Amino acid sequence: MPLAAMRRVAIVAASLVLASLASAGGSDPWAPPVGYYDSVTGTGATLKTQLYDRMRTGHTQRSYGDFRQSAAIHDADPSTGGTILLAYNRASVSATWNSGATWNREHVWPQSRQPGDASNSTRGNLGDPHALRPMNPSINSSRGNKPFGLPDTIGTYRSLGTYYFVGDADRGDIARSLMYSDTRWGPERGLALVNGFPSGNQMGDLESLLAWHYLDTPDEFERRRNHTIYSSAHNPSYFTNNRNAYVDLPGAVWSVYVDQANDSRLFVGGGANPDGSSTLVLGADPVFAGETPATTSFTLTRDGNDGVYYRVSPQPGATSPQSGDWNAFAINGPDTAMIEVGFAPGAADDSGLATATVLIDNLDVTTGGGAGRGANDADDVVMIDLMVFDRSEGSFDEFSDVDLYELDLGEIELGNGNASAEVVIFNIGGPGALVADLDVMFDVAVGDDDRFSTDLTGEESVGAFDDLPIIVTLADDVAGVFSADFVYRVFDDRSIDGFDEGAPLTIRVTGEVASACPADLDGDGSVGSNDLAILLSGWGAPGAGDLDGSGEIDAADLATLLAGWGACAG
Repeated sequence: MPLAAMRRVAIVAASLVLASLASAGGSDPWAPPVGYYDSVTGTGATLKTQLYDRMRTGHTQRSYGDFRQSAAIHDADPSTGGTILLAYNRASVSATWNSGATWNREHVWPQSRQPGDASNSTRGNLGDPHALRPMNPSINSSRGNKPFGLPDTIGTYRSLGTYYFVGDADRGDIARSLMYSDTRWGPERGLALVNGFPSGNQMGDLESLLAWHYLDTPDEFERRRNHTIYSSAHNPSYFTNNRNAYVDLPGAVWSVYVDQANDSRLFVGGGANPDGSSTLVLGADPVFAGETPATTSFTLTRDGNDGVYYRVSPQPGATSPQSGDWNAFAINGPDTAMIEVGFAPGAADDSGLATATVLIDNLDVTTGGGAGRGANDADDVVMIDLMVFDRSEGSFDEFSDVDLYELDLGEIELGNGNASAEVVIFNIGGPGALVADLDVMFDVAVGDDDRFSTDLTGEESVGAFDDLPIIVTLADDVAGVFSADFVYRVFDDRSIDGFDEGAPLTIRVTGEVASACPADLDGDGSVGSNDLAILLSGWGAPGAGDLDGSGEIDAADLATLLAGWGACAG
C-alpha cells in the first residue's frame, strides 16, 4: 500500500478510536469507574446541578475526627512509608496523629466562613476529606481564614495582605477543593464562591481560583488522593464513595463558573479547518529493527484567550508523557505547548513503516463560542511515521554471505594491454520489508598493490538487494607473477543512529604478466645491462626479476638472464 494511502487509513482509524474513548481516565489507575459520570451531560447551571447530584449520590460522609487516621492513607507520601505530604509547603512528615503537634487539620474553606463548628464528630463539609488538608500548625495559623488570591501570583505560600497564596504546587488543588465544596455542599450549607473579597459563608477570590485551575493541572498526587478518598478498595475504613468531579472532569469548570462561550480552538500544523480539526504528519528519525526509537515532539497551538483543558490520547503503538485529560492552556496564557511522542515497546521490532498516532481533544463542554470553538472544536490528529530498517549485509554472493572473493586475471603479455574483470558486492540484508543501505569504504591494499588497481578507492552506498560492481585491473607494463588483497570496510547506513560495522570484504587478486623475452625486464627487446640492474636491485625479494617464479630473485634468475645476454632468453 502506498505511504499516502496508509496515512489516510490510519487517520480514519484514529477518528473511530476517538469516538470510543471514555470521558476521563482511560488506563489511569486513579480514574473513576467506567460510566461514573454518564449522568453528567449538561452545561451551565444544569451541569452544576448534575455534578451536585453525582457527588452526593451514595456519599458516605466521614467525620472531622476520622481525618486524623484517614490522612495517612489519602495524603500518603508515595516515596516514604509512614509519612504524609502537607499542603502548601509539601513537607513530608510522620503520618501518626499526635494531637496536632506535628500537623493539624486545615479547613480549605475556613471553618469561620461556613455554618457550624467542627468537632471530631462533625460531618458535612467541615468533616469532608475533600475539603480538608493536613497542615503545618504554624502555617495553618498564619493563613487564618483569609481567602485566596491573586490570579497572577507565583512562588511559595505567603500572605498577600488580606489574601493568601498557597504556593505553585497547591494552587490548582486548592481551587478544585473549593469548587467541590461550593458544588457539593453549597445547596445544603449555603456555601458560595464569589469574585473579590468574600463575606458570610462565601469564599474567593473566584477569579484567582479559575486562573489557578488552568495554571496548575491535577498531578498524580492530587488524582491519587481523589481516588483514594473515594475507594473502598484503597481506603476500606474511611472511604466516602464520592469524588471531586473537578479533578476528574477539569473541562467542566469554564461552563460552571464562567460562561457558555469558551473561545478556545486547538490545532496542529499550519492552522485549523473551519470545524477546528487539523492533521499533522511528521517523520521520526529512522531506526534499525529491535532498537528503541527516539522520541519526537510537535507543537500544539491554542487559538483564543479562554482557559481550556485538553486530552492527549496516544493510540496503540504510541506513548506520550502528557497522556490523559490533565493538560491545559492558561487564561490569556502561553498559546503553544510541546507534546512529546514516543513509540511503544515492540513498535519497531519488525522492519517497515511504523506509525504513532496521537489524538488531541478539546475538553471544554461549552457550545456558544461558535464553529470550531470549545466543545465544537473537532479533534486533531498527529501521525509520526517511523521507518524501521533491517540491517544491511555485504557479500560477494547474491544469496549467501561470502566475505572473500578470489579473482585470477590469468596471464597477459607484457606491453600488450591491461587485464580487467568485474567483481560485484551485493547488499543481501533482510529479510524484512526495508533493508538499510550498505556503505562500502576502501580500507587497505596489501601485496603487489602497485601492479593492480580498482575503481573504488573511496566510499559508495549499495541499496537494499542491489549491487555494486568494482573493476579490478592488472597493469601490463612489468613482467612477473603478482598478487594483492583489496580490503573494504562495510557498514549499515551510517545516517541511521546505531549503525554497525560488518565483517570486511576482501578481493584477493592474482595475475601474471609474461614476455616473449622474460629476461627483457625493461621491455627494449633485448637482454642487457639495464635488465641486469633491474634484477640486482630486487635481489632476495619478489619482483620483476623473479624469472623462475620461485618467490625471490636469486642466483637461478641471474643465470637465466646471463644465458640470454644480448638476445631473448628463450
